[in-house]
This record gives sequence, structure tokens and C-alpha cells, in this order.
Amino acid sequence: MTALVRALGRVDYTPVWRDMQAFTAARAADTADEFWQVEHPPVFTLGLAGKREHLLRDVGVPVVDSDRGGQVTYHGPGQVVIYTLIDLKRAGLGVREVVNRIEQAVIDLLATHDVGAQRRPGAPGVYVGTGDDEAKIAALGLRIRNGRTYHGVSLNVDMDLTPFTAINPCGYSGLRVTQTRDLGIALPPEAICLQLTGALQRALYE
Repeated sequence: MTALVRALGRVDYTPVWRDMQAFTAARAADTADEFWQVEHPPVFTLGLAGKREHLLRDVGVPVVDSDRGGQVTYHGPGQVVIYTLIDLKRAGLGVREVVNRIEQAVIDLLATHDVGAQRRPGAPGVYVGTGDDEAKIAALGLRIRNGRTYHGVSLNVDMDLTPFTAINPCGYSGLRVTQTRDLGIALPPEAICLQLTGALQRALYE
């Protein structure tokens, strides 16, 4: 079993979020899981626990109060976003396990390009480097409703990282962010998106 893949292109955040809610609410026991590949115009999103003090200054980017887990993050052109619409009960997965597997998919993808990456205890997502050189490259936030997930993972590929300086990414002051281009991976977002989709299929269904 694998997830159906839908390539949505560049679309605004809120309509896709509402569509994810509707899809999840309408699922039946035999509804296939889906991955939605998407790129968003610039937007800050605040998770359910999000605190507005982590929005440090107004840079003209709209802010959406979302229902995913986590704090504040940024989405914009050149970032790969894959929403993972998964029936956890059918897959026999718990929340922590599915988070670990999504993170592992990113770690595995980066490893194929000889880039080492790791988790950070208590801070979902994927990080590269260590100590003062540590930087976040992928953010993760999920919502679980009736044993089914929506929202997913975002991976910075080839984007303007400046808006991240206007927030405390994921609620961490001074957290650096990076992207695959700056790590020497010379592939466009479309190619990285396909690779990440494959890594997610393997991590979640094999």
C-alpha cells in the first residue's frame, strides 16, 4: 500500500487547509491515504500552541492561525510542502511513530546527497550541523482527528530565507534555518519534491 499523490502546484494556504479538513472529515475506512504536494505564496502560520510574541516584526507577510501542532513557521516559494493525509488506525501507527517516520524520510533523502541530518529532542523537525552551526531545514506539524492526520512537512529547498528572521522559528529564539541549495544540493524544488515523496512512501508504507 502507498499513498495517492496529488500535485497541487502553487496555491494559497487557507484553501488547502480547509480542503484537508474536509477530506479528513469525509474519509471512510477504505479511503486511500494521500500526499498533497504544494508550494505556498508567502505566509506565516501559527499552530494551536502558537504565541504571537514569536512574530517579531511585520514584514508584510500574512499570518494564518492554523490548527496544526507547533508554533510559528514560514512557507514560501522554493519550499517543498507535502501534506500527509494518513489513517493512523489502519496503519497501526501512533503519533510519535508517524512523526519519527516523516522526519526519517527527510533524513534519508538528505543522506542520499551526502548531507548528514538529525532530530532535535523535544523540537519536531530535521536539523543539520551541530552546536553553533546547527540549522533547521525541515519543519513538521500535524493535526490528528479521529485517528487520521492532516498537515505535514515542509523542506526548505531554494527560497528567500529572509522572512524567517522576522519570527522565532518554531518558537525558538535565534534558531537558524538553512536550505538544500545552501548545502550544495543543486536540484530545483520540483526534483526534491519527487525525491521526498518517494522517501515518505518508503518510510510510511514499507
